[in-house]
Parts: sequence; C-alpha cells; structure tokens
Amino acid sequence: MTKPIKLPIILAALLVATQSLAAEIEGAGSTFVSPVMAKWIDAYKARTGNIVNYQAVGSSTGVGLIKTGAVDFGASDMPLDPKELDRLGLMQFPIVIGGVVPVVNIDGVKPGQIRFTGQMLADIHLGRLKSWNDPAIRAINPDIRLPNAPITVVHRIDGSGTTFNWSNYLSKVSPQWKTSVGEGTSVEWPLGLGGRGNDGVASLVSLVPGAIGYLEYTYALQRLDRISFGIVQNSAGNFVVPDAASFQAAASSADWKAEKDFHLVLTNAPGEDAYPITATTFVLMPKTPKSQERSAGVIDFVRWSLENGKPQAETLNYVPLPTALIGQIERYWQQNLDASTVSASATAKR
Repeated sequence: MTKPIKLPIILAALLVATQSLAAEIEGAGSTFVSPVMAKWIDAYKARTGNIVNYQAVGSSTGVGLIKTGAVDFGASDMPLDPKELDRLGLMQFPIVIGGVVPVVNIDGVKPGQIRFTGQMLADIHLGRLKSWNDPAIRAINPDIRLPNAPITVVHRIDGSGTTFNWSNYLSKVSPQWKTSVGEGTSVEWPLGLGGRGNDGVASLVSLVPGAIGYLEYTYALQRLDRISFGIVQNSAGNFVVPDAASFQAAASSADWKAEKDFHLVLTNAPGEDAYPITATTFVLMPKTPKSQERSAGVIDFVRWSLENGKPQAETLNYVPLPTALIGQIERYWQQNLDASTVSASATAKR
C-alpha cells in the first residue's frame, strides 16, 4: 500500500515554488511604456503578490543597464540588431505597441486640429520653417488661424526610444533629414530646447508658447489642458488621427515571423488608416541570467501582462499584442532560455 504524502511536505514544496518568484524584480528603460507598465505592475502585484520595480530612465539607459546586468530586464523602443544581441548574449521581444505624436502649444488650436506632413515636420526641426504662419503650414491648415509667431522646437536630451522612432520616421520621409541628422536614440539636433523624458518634453511644450515637441500619445492626452496633439499624413496620403485603432492599423502589416529577434520598426507603415509614427516597446533579457529565479520572475510578469493586461493597455490607448504574436514570443522564450526558467514562470493564468 502506497504511503500518503505528508501535508507538510506538500506545503514546503509550494512555499519553495512561491518564494522562487517572490523576489523583487528590477527593470529599467523606456519612458514611452511607463504609463502602462505602472498599471501592469500594480495589477500584477495585487493578483500575485510579486513585486516589480521599474525605472523610467529612457531606452538608452535601460539598454545600458541590462548590458551590465544591473537590472533583470530592460525596455527599449528601439530594437537592437540581432548581431548585437548575439554578441551580448541578450534576447528581445515586443511587449506593447503605441504611437508618437507631434504636440504644440498654440493658442486656440484644439487637439487633433492641426495637420502635418512628414516633410513639414522635418523642415520645422531642421529650422527651414520658422514661423507658424509660414505659407507651407497654412496651405494644409486653411481652417486654423495660425499666429505670426516663432516656432520653438522641443526635443529629448536623454537617450530615447521615442526619439529613435521620431527620427527614424523623419529619415524615411525627408532625404535631407536622413543625410544631415539621421536616426537614433540620440541625435545632433539642429536647434531647439531639450527636456528629459516624455514628462520633460511635455512640461517644456506646455510652458513655451509656440512650442512643438513629440510625445508618446498617453503623455499628450494627460496634458490637453495646456497642449494639443496634431495629426500626421501617412504613406497613403491620408491625415490620420492618432489612437489605438490607427496604431493597430499600422501594426497589422507587421510580419514578425520574418524578422530574427523581432527586429522590426513600424514607422511609415502601409495602409489607408495606419498612423505613420507607430512604435513598439521591446523587453531585453540575458539568455543566460545570473539568477534563473529572477529571470523566471521577469517571464512570469511579462506573460501575465501579455495575457491579462489588455484592459490596462487599451484604457491608455496602447495596442495589446495579438494572440498569435504572444504564441510566437512563448516559443522564442523556449528556444532561448533554459526550460526550467520558462516552466517555473508558468503562473500567468492565476
């Protein structure tokens, strides 16, 4: 007759499994994703009791911290090249999709009212268009009373994935921008004032009459009492309002399976309704972590966010990843992480 397993042994085993995911997880990087990351962290803690600390310090700093092993995961809105990932022993995968929008401080201009072409945005940031009543701006905004006032450009001064997507888009639509400035998390801005983080740019634009800057869409919505966002002409020639639907329209053309390590940028995507400055936030992790328990904790948090965090993302006008892409990410984990790390984290359906 088989002896029954003693209850204390079962409880002890459960306690060990719980403790393996109870360590505080440390992450850092993208300010673009910070609003929804904060919501996910709070909901995840309430559901599981596990603690995730996230520092919104900018994509470049987040990448630097994961490279040195100072955090358990980094978050960046600029994907790293697969060759660099291999050299560093890192992996990356998407976690959420959103948009970068132009924001202005012009008296009387309402949210979603002012229109921009990509070339116009490049010319403003190059200093070729200096006044809001320039004929080029008035030509596509005939119904708006634009002031005879100087344009003040506001940009990021920290290494930023938001800057990467903004400058990447400008490089695609303006040959002069591509050759004279280019793209990156940091660029040599021809002119303008610098703010740190999305919050810093939002604050400066709201304080300076005639200012123009760029923000993750949620940050723009939070400041509508002081600033307005604009709409941008897409590759199909349509002026598209930024929102979850137009971000989703841009993301729908993405072929994630064709790209190693999900190395894909969504700016200037095709489609009648696609918003042209749509962006993805990526999580970066070591393939061989210092601590399998902490790595399992990261995977547990990300899996929970992907499968259970859709309401928080949608409320903040981000686009949750589709089920098929989540399945692809799961397979990617299995290919790049120790099997015990992935299986130890399989708690997301709690």
